[in-house]
Amino acid sequence: GKTFALRALKESLNPSLYHVVYFPLSTGGVMDFYRGLALGLGEEPKYRKVDLFRQIQQAIERLYHERRITPVFILDEMHLAKDAFLQDIAILFNFEMDSTNPFVLILAGLPHLQGKLRLNQHRPLDQRIIMRYRMGPLEKEEVAGYIEHRMKQAGAKHPIFTPSALEAIALQSRGWPRVINTLATTCLLYGYQLKKDAIDEEVVRMAAEEMGY
Repeated sequence: GKTFALRALKESLNPSLYHVVYFPLSTGGVMDFYRGLALGLGEEPKYRKVDLFRQIQQAIERLYHERRITPVFILDEMHLAKDAFLQDIAILFNFEMDSTNPFVLILAGLPHLQGKLRLNQHRPLDQRIIMRYRMGPLEKEEVAGYIEHRMKQAGAKHPIFTPSALEAIALQSRGWPRVINTLATTCLLYGYQLKKDAIDEEVVRMAAEEMGY
């Protein structure tokens, strides 16, 4: 759901206008994160944190002012961020000398990220956020399109789920992407075991029962 939407956003941006750096916080420590940003900007990471900060800021300025390319930083799993790290983010992406921000910063995470950002110590970062969006459940038609797109990405050449199966998944999942993913995966496992040519409504029922729906 969330990560899928972020990747779709990344793929939709024109690379001649935007330079996208996607980094999930769950993949390493804090210094790994800073080094990942530097590498994503085409830099050989410095060793000291203060040098890394300046290196990243200078790379952002060069992209934006010299090459007319806007860096887009997508930081995923930010609900895992500790307070000290969020304070660092506010400093790292502080370009007060510029009349406009030379970058786009997207902080993505589970809902409690919003509550964390509203703590007093994170007010400087929270006040700079100009848009907030909370993902809700998908509509029935969107569920079908979502599953079919994921299957095509996985290499499917023809529809795997029947229309009635897609409707059943939409009903059982109530449109929540995480549940859709788990239920659809379980359906595929059942389909493989039963040697099904396509996933039908009966397979969805069996998978849903196993998952306790």
